[in-house]
Amino acid sequence: MKCSVTSLDNKQVGDIDLADEIFGVPVRRDIIARMVNWQLAKRRAGTHKAKGISDISGTTKKPFRQKGTGRARAGSLRSPQFRGGAVIFGPVVRDHSHDLPKKVRRLALKSALSSKQAEGKLVVVDALRSKDGKTRKVADQIAGLGWGSALLIDGPEVDDGLQRAIANLPGIDLLPQQGINVYDILRHDTLVLSKAAVEHIEQRLK
Repeated sequence: MKCSVTSLDNKQVGDIDLADEIFGVPVRRDIIARMVNWQLAKRRAGTHKAKGISDISGTTKKPFRQKGTGRARAGSLRSPQFRGGAVIFGPVVRDHSHDLPKKVRRLALKSALSSKQAEGKLVVVDALRSKDGKTRKVADQIAGLGWGSALLIDGPEVDDGLQRAIANLPGIDLLPQQGINVYDILRHDTLVLSKAAVEHIEQRLK
């Protein structure tokens, strides 16, 4: 499919052919949801912990005799029914990540790219560069292009000047092509790809 190429100065500088098998596949929202859950699960620290009965420090003496008191039998003051006692089935330190097949991950990325293309929120620019690295100039360019929330994807290396310029701009993020992911694509309103990014993404996903 044909897509126009613009510059950061909001001028059309040509056209580019986008691969239909990457940017024109049917959008699988179920696959995208699985991918987002996989990404967020990997980010979880899993350091939550509640004390079980073996973790509570305290006496091991039986609180009171078994019979004759009229109370329920109890064997330890560290049991959960007593103040300061254990937590039953509480959270433990664990790894929340789970497996997701590589084919599913590839399909999810293609679906996310295709959804942005179908919504008209995929923009291809000739280059993502900033000569002086000035935030004000880049902010004016982004405002002129109408990008309120945008994810910028460049080639294998990102421009240091542009990286410095957008560091304080809310809602604007810059990643190299190997860092493109479904969660960040969906989290931003506009997806901006450089020509170098398109080339590498197509090589990676074809």
